[in-house]
Amino acid sequence: MRRRRQLRTTRSRTRTRTRTRTRTRNARWPQLAVTVTAFALLATACGETSSDAAKDDDGGRKSGAYQGEGIGLAYDIGGQGDQSFNDAAFSGYERARKDFGIGGVDMEPGDGESAADKTQRVEQLARQGYDPVIGVGFVYAPAIQEVAKKYPKTTFGIVDDNTVQAANVADLVFHEEQGSYLAGVAAARATKARHVGFIGGVDIPIIHKFEAGFVQGVRSVDPRIRIERRYLTEKPEEGGFSSPDKGQDAASGQLEAGADVLYHAAGLSGQGVIQEAGTQKKWAIGVDSDQYRQKALAKYKRYILGSAFKDVGGAVYDLTKSVVRGKPLTGTQRYDLRSGRVGFSDSNPAYRARKDIVAAVEKAEKDIIGGRVKVRTRP
Repeated sequence: MRRRRQLRTTRSRTRTRTRTRTRTRNARWPQLAVTVTAFALLATACGETSSDAAKDDDGGRKSGAYQGEGIGLAYDIGGQGDQSFNDAAFSGYERARKDFGIGGVDMEPGDGESAADKTQRVEQLARQGYDPVIGVGFVYAPAIQEVAKKYPKTTFGIVDDNTVQAANVADLVFHEEQGSYLAGVAAARATKARHVGFIGGVDIPIIHKFEAGFVQGVRSVDPRIRIERRYLTEKPEEGGFSSPDKGQDAASGQLEAGADVLYHAAGLSGQGVIQEAGTQKKWAIGVDSDQYRQKALAKYKRYILGSAFKDVGGAVYDLTKSVVRGKPLTGTQRYDLRSGRVGFSDSNPAYRARKDIVAAVEKAEKDIIGGRVKVRTRP
């Protein structure tokens, strides 16, 4: 995994709200947090410098080739600091800004915001000249569908949704079920109690893919292993992706029931899952990012067996590079095990020391890539 700039201190376990704010980052400027009404002033201050415009780098950027203000990134529920989905997007945002010498702004969701709020956020980014403008999460589909029509010369990206079909939109989607299958194989090999658990943030189709892959992976090793399953909320706005306390409570219940390996697909709420598993000295499996490497989870990392990652940061980077080079990606961009943008991280030395688990996961990966195993997308 690439080294990442240190993020701000993550939210506490009991803190479930997010704040609406706009931030700009520059290596020579302090971080700024402003209200949405002041966004225009800061966006201008955060654009390209004269030295940036003359840069000729590995990304193919030359003077005058790129006319945008930089990347516009709009976070999903939980915001930056979730140590998972949003932070994965942020890693690609940071890397692209550094490599291509461009500006950028990333924006947080607000408490209980409406679809109109998301549309306003996306349109603000496009109006200020950011290109590409990327919505992190399927919740941005209606907003991007609407705004992309108004700004046909701007490239838009949306992560985890392929319903927006337009000439200037790239749908960045992943085979999450494949990485989750590997997580299931690892969990089945690691469990001593022959009892594991899955915790999903919200009961929606995309999280069903994580559950389906995990369950299939577990059963491919031993169909007699018991599997606990729990969704934290029915709707995203109820805090399923942004409430570590809900994750901790669910984890406590599954561990009490006898599970000794827990896999979560719950965003910021997953921090509570990992904390509870670590506190009870049981295995946890992370998601989206390599959670073993997350500083906010360092206290519990010895109990993070691995993570079913999807390289959201890589997708953000690819789309930005395509725009900077003048050949924007559009349409569905699908990432899987074969592309290397989905997989199972092996950062924990304790995982690598378990040769039986590593061998089983590697075999499962080869079987999926070779077409011998087809992973289901529904439980």
